[in-house]
Amino acid sequence: MSAPMNTKTPPHSSQAAESKFQLLLFRLGDSTGSERSELFGINVFKVREIVVAPEITSIVNAPQHALGLANVRGQLIPVINLPALAGCVPKTDSKIVLVTEFARTTQAFLVDEVVEIIQLDWKHLIASDNNSSGLLSGVARIDGDATDSRLAQVLDVEQIIRNVFPNSQTESSSNIQKIKLPEGSTILFADDSAIARMLVEESLKSMGVSYVAFKNGKEAWDRLAQIHSDAVAHGKRASDKVALVLTDLEMPEMDGFTLTRSIKNDNRFAGIPVIVYSSLTGSASEGHATGVGADAYVAKFEPHELADAISTTLSRG
Repeated sequence: MSAPMNTKTPPHSSQAAESKFQLLLFRLGDSTGSERSELFGINVFKVREIVVAPEITSIVNAPQHALGLANVRGQLIPVINLPALAGCVPKTDSKIVLVTEFARTTQAFLVDEVVEIIQLDWKHLIASDNNSSGLLSGVARIDGDATDSRLAQVLDVEQIIRNVFPNSQTESSSNIQKIKLPEGSTILFADDSAIARMLVEESLKSMGVSYVAFKNGKEAWDRLAQIHSDAVAHGKRASDKVALVLTDLEMPEMDGFTLTRSIKNDNRFAGIPVIVYSSLTGSASEGHATGVGADAYVAKFEPHELADAISTTLSRG
């Protein structure tokens, strides 16, 4: 692969496009103790380009699995040894790297082989309940509903970066503004990444608000339905109990686009604002979120921006 590979595709505004995502499939080599080379995946919108790695300069006292810095068109980018991190042994010497951009950071991941780009429904990304490594956000059914569908392990890149660079700090939640929710109400938020949930919880605690966390959009949707039933039984509305919903975009079973659109199109949840927060900070994702009715869009992980968005959104009510 001698030239960069552009992985982006033109955005679509239809509901069908919003319910789908593109997954870049790649291999990392043979798993330790096995001759099987498993498939892995990453959302295409996080990948800026795919290149053959230029010379990598080792850094003194670099963290484990950090290969060093690569000069990619004048930008110094840290390169992570993804096969080693995942316990795999590369079968080739291709030195292919995925240059990724998300959460306002740029980094590169060494992989063994790029396979293809596929389009999937979000419902075919299944939560990984047995994720002992902590490196996965889910498992994708590549062939959809087929009983013998191939599987791809979808990496939790936020968690991986936190593991490799534990001293890298996101913006501090200190001195964040306090927010007062309507009495008896709470914030619901959904994110499939454990590290993302932890960071959002830290921010919400600093704001002094009540919250309930969920691992995906479906869990949040099911709880909303339960809250509505309980509220009606006491002569109230769901909006009396839920001040606001925060949702990530990339989630197994029900993504943030679908969750937002479902809330906005259901009279049971009238008056409940939705804020989308995501590491996908491009205009296409923000436009899609606005198109399904999101009241605001915030980049991960910026606690002060999140606090401002929550305060502004609540003040409109």
